[in-house]
Amino acid sequence: MSAYLYKRVLLKLSGEALQGDAGYGIDPKVLDSLARQIKEVVDGGLELAITVGGGNIFRGLAASAEGMDRAQADYIGMLATVMNALALQESLERAGVYTRVMSAIAMQEVAETYIRRRAERHLEKGRVVIFAAGTGNPYFTTDTTAALRACEIGAECIMKATKVDGIYDSDPVKNPDAKKFDKISYIDVLSKGLQVMDSTAISLCMDNHMPIIVFNLTVEGNIARALEDETVGTTVS
Repeated sequence: MSAYLYKRVLLKLSGEALQGDAGYGIDPKVLDSLARQIKEVVDGGLELAITVGGGNIFRGLAASAEGMDRAQADYIGMLATVMNALALQESLERAGVYTRVMSAIAMQEVAETYIRRRAERHLEKGRVVIFAAGTGNPYFTTDTTAALRACEIGAECIMKATKVDGIYDSDPVKNPDAKKFDKISYIDVLSKGLQVMDSTAISLCMDNHMPIIVFNLTVEGNIARALEDETVGTTVS
């Protein structure tokens, strides 16, 4: 019997989480740490899917602000997420974790095309499924992709990996008196403008009663801790 609070979970990783302290690209040390943590929870019986962003390589929103066509910029950003997904897959496979990369944009030479029922079968067989290329549509963030895929595959919660240990009422880096929430409602996240995920993603989670655990990824072992103990990080529900 698994010690985890959930059986099937979607882990949302930002592209920035993969760059470590480098400021750009992919840090192999971060990938290796992630692989160790993911192997621990998968060996413990968790069914895990991952959605990964691409901001460490290309940010569509930033490019569109500089004058690039928004749809074109978003497509480039989606391709960046595929690179991150393949790098993560390689690291996981080296650690002994069976994986499948599923892309919302067809590129059959490197990834399976996303099909919901096939993704569910992979999870049932103990494979980690890495979702790449967002939703396949411009104007949607990888936060929204995470919320959408979590609902589609019947995940019981979303784990949002960050560089801080939860949600605060203000930036804890700038304000030493910032107050941390152990639990908070979807409505409060939206009304307070807390920037946990974008408003579309939060609304989708709220409509489908999908809890979100926001936790610090930089502490080794925190993925397992957050799944075992509700007091690790902040739960949005």
